[in-house]
Amino acid sequence: MSLDPARVLDLDPLLDDPDTRIVVCCGSGGVGKTTTAAALGLRAAERGRKVVVLTIDPARRLAQSMGIDSLDNVPRRVKGIDDSAGGELHAMMLDMKRTFDEIVEAHADGERAAVILNNPFYQSLSAGFAGTQEYMAMEKLGQLRARDEWDLIIVDTPPSRSALDFLDAPKRLGSFLDGRLIRLLTAPAKLGGRAGMKFLNVGMSMMTGTLGKLLGGQLLKDVQTFVAAMDTTFGGFRTRADATYKLLQAPGTAFLVVAAPERDALREAAYFVERLAAEDMPFAGLVLNRVHGSGAAHLSAERALAAAENLDAEAAEDLESTAVENLDDARIVDQEGGKAGLRNSPDTYGSSDSPASETSAPDGSEGPAGSDGSDEGSPAATDSTDATDRTDAPTDTPPHGHRTVEQLTAGLLRLHAERMQLLSREQRTRDRFAALHPEVAVAEVAALPGDVHDLAGLRDIGDRLAANRPELPETDA
Repeated sequence: MSLDPARVLDLDPLLDDPDTRIVVCCGSGGVGKTTTAAALGLRAAERGRKVVVLTIDPARRLAQSMGIDSLDNVPRRVKGIDDSAGGELHAMMLDMKRTFDEIVEAHADGERAAVILNNPFYQSLSAGFAGTQEYMAMEKLGQLRARDEWDLIIVDTPPSRSALDFLDAPKRLGSFLDGRLIRLLTAPAKLGGRAGMKFLNVGMSMMTGTLGKLLGGQLLKDVQTFVAAMDTTFGGFRTRADATYKLLQAPGTAFLVVAAPERDALREAAYFVERLAAEDMPFAGLVLNRVHGSGAAHLSAERALAAAENLDAEAAEDLESTAVENLDDARIVDQEGGKAGLRNSPDTYGSSDSPASETSAPDGSEGPAGSDGSDEGSPAATDSTDATDRTDAPTDTPPHGHRTVEQLTAGLLRLHAERMQLLSREQRTRDRFAALHPEVAVAEVAALPGDVHDLAGLRDIGDRLAANRPELPETDA
């Protein structure tokens, strides 16, 4: 189930090219974008690039895998990498509100910045307004690119329900804040108090009053004050969003779509590929994570299931045969009260008395031999001891062990059949994507048994990305 060599994505030339300045890892949530971005950053740094990885994932596992206590809005250098080629690796995690604050502080004097930062509408907007995270990610990307301290920036895009949000949200937020409604609401504030109100006609005053009732007079005032201050500080939001959008379209940028071999994830990937093409974005290829493989792919699911059923049938026959043999044995031992007795013995059938009970004691008295009714030297006692020994003997061990091996083998065959069925589903999903987009180059990464926890794990992922290494080493037949 290997890829056509013509469609294999070779990532090392992309990472080594000095003209490649930005790599954007995008895709739907939960497909391994953060790990992919970190692994690519580590590989590029160990090949001589000065790299910064911008992640949006708030989970601590990335910081831990890089040996950093925590990540914040400031790039932190990652120690422990192989820097023999002269490269460096830095990592940071986007702080959405702090990035917004930095924009205000960079473009406004102290007094105006304080007005904006303390504005209730701004505080709500910067803390979690729809699209703000995507907008701030692009703002931070622009800041890093302008500083020119790194020759490669790798961006892990925000997790979202749809991969398209990464491209749409910044423009949506910019259009909203620069839209006609916001401009209309801010008109009185821009013109200044009563002068503005005199400028508005009666209909405008009525509409503003209605909006004030719907939104709340204080909220309307906060919006007016905020947008007016921001607009006079550094221009419109849509202008800044457009500038960042052009940066993404520049020749030094490369988009990598990250997906898993699942129907929903690859459908999102297909939509994203089409959207990137429509927007003239520089698309490099598809990274397909968590691809399953098998070292026994020649054994199909159907054959494995058939063999498991045959083994189950043989085990059932052995069990039935063993049960019949036990029923045919005339000397089956009962264990009651910790003592062994004979059942179905020809010597005792039809009598409740043991042979020992009819034997006279040495002193001429009749009855049970000994005070406790037992005689170790009697034939019955000897037979009882022999019966107990026969009970303890592992007479059933070989058949029982044989059945256990058969059952374990059948279970392993069924697990293999499930794996082969999973491989078949993944292959059909990949084939559908390839039929829709035969021009897309793909790099595959095998599914791993656990999460990546250290630089060695990230390095292994980078090796797999670059070489499209299969899950299991190939062996000569």
